[in-house]
Amino acid sequence: MNHKVRMLKGLPYKPWEDGLTEARLANKVKIYEYNQLHPLDTMRQKQLIKEILGKSGENIIIEQPFHCDYGFNIEVGENFFANYNLTIIDVAKVIIGDNVLIAPNVSIYTAAHPLHPVSRNSGYECGKEVHIGNNVWIGGNVVINPGVKIGNNVVIGSGSVVTKDIPDNVLAFGNPCRVIREITDEDLDYYYKKEKFDVDDYLPPNWPA
Repeated sequence: MNHKVRMLKGLPYKPWEDGLTEARLANKVKIYEYNQLHPLDTMRQKQLIKEILGKSGENIIIEQPFHCDYGFNIEVGENFFANYNLTIIDVAKVIIGDNVLIAPNVSIYTAAHPLHPVSRNSGYECGKEVHIGNNVWIGGNVVINPGVKIGNNVVIGSGSVVTKDIPDNVLAFGNPCRVIREITDEDLDYYYKKEKFDVDDYLPPNWPA
């Protein structure tokens, strides 16, 4: 089994074998172009980000600069927005749902290394998938570690380090990140903490369905 196949299966692999170095370099060229594009060249931005990512919805925005290893392991849904300095180490799949907001300086890591220095110095590493559900907001400077699953309708507070799975419909933050409370319909009418909306168009038509 070659090392690219091993990487995609989540097995230990060497990242310089079987064309992996070349694949990262080819992606770096695309990333370099993307990050140097003029802000008004939105047509090329949309075209190139679709070439970089493995799969994406039609309505996506990733602010420059953006960094990833391979690109083809990243899947994002519709209405995806990522602010400046998103870094995704995508040696394994990173699958992100619809209506996801990512604040600046967020890092998503799938790569892991052996704990013991002797085996770590062999150069072997592995990748573990990260899954992020629908309707998720990830605050600034969040780090998401390998193998984590974040559920639907979740808010991750800024500065959190997510080391374990987070269930649906919760506010979670901290280092390590932990569930603080459930998000309920009592939160619906507030745009910031305990400040209520002063407009009427924040709900979809015919709410509730």
